[in-house]
Amino acid sequence: MVLYLIGLGLGDEKDVTVRGLEAIKSCDKVFLECYTSILSIQKEKLEEFYGKEVIIADRDFVECQAEDIYLPAKEGNVAMLVVGDPVCATTHTDIMIRAFELDIQVELIHNASAMGAAGCCGLQLYTFGQTISIPFFEDNWRPTSFYPKVKYNRGGGMHTLCLLDIKVKEPDFEAMKRGKIVYQPPRYMSVNRAAEQLIEAEEIEGGKAYNPSETLCVGMARLGQKDQCIIAGTLEELKDADFGKPLHCMVICGEVHDLELKFLQKYFVEGSKYKANDHQMFMEESKASATTSDADDE
Repeated sequence: MVLYLIGLGLGDEKDVTVRGLEAIKSCDKVFLECYTSILSIQKEKLEEFYGKEVIIADRDFVECQAEDIYLPAKEGNVAMLVVGDPVCATTHTDIMIRAFELDIQVELIHNASAMGAAGCCGLQLYTFGQTISIPFFEDNWRPTSFYPKVKYNRGGGMHTLCLLDIKVKEPDFEAMKRGKIVYQPPRYMSVNRAAEQLIEAEEIEGGKAYNPSETLCVGMARLGQKDQCIIAGTLEELKDADFGKPLHCMVICGEVHDLELKFLQKYFVEGSKYKANDHQMFMEESKASATTSDADDE
């Protein structure tokens, strides 16, 4: 009697590991978590490949009926399938904690995720700092809580992986006021939208964490799939680039090694005006500001 959290990778039904597939075939119930990410194929393809019925666990299900996922594991084997790797979202951690508290055995089966696959652009993973999430800006809500993390990373010469917002099965509050339960169409943030919001965030914060017309960034789409897309350039350049279908993510570069820069060459926007290692100017300005502040205190 086990609750399996199984990573599906980033491609299609065949990206599951052999160990993951064996676990799925042993399960009485199989759930597909569709809240934190999406798969590039329909669930019917998974069912055909696994030989099992797959139950969709959308946002409402995961937030309001999570016990329906882990409680059946007290009586038999249950699988929760996760796009990417199962330990890359706090949603899955919460379900594991609840299962632990009920003495339910939990087993993790890992797979590729965007956190690792981002290295396919040539940037070295060990030079990345804190990962950030960029939410959709709304008319009266334009959060920039991610900005200090970018500034911190860039100050240390580290790259910043930006995971972009996904809106699936979001309630239509205007319809709810009229007593109707209606959901908005799915929305997936593009690199273009993220670049625009990052430019606005710099204007709001004014901390010079990055320069929209000079800082090197890398936009990526559909990582791990045959038609994945990678384009490098400044934020001003990436906001107009064509990345195609979701899902998208991006990286704001810190200190770029010569080898990384050489690998990135084939992905640059033609005529890009990026300045490699422009973070050094930011670091020098930060040091100068700190020195001035210390002098004022004396």
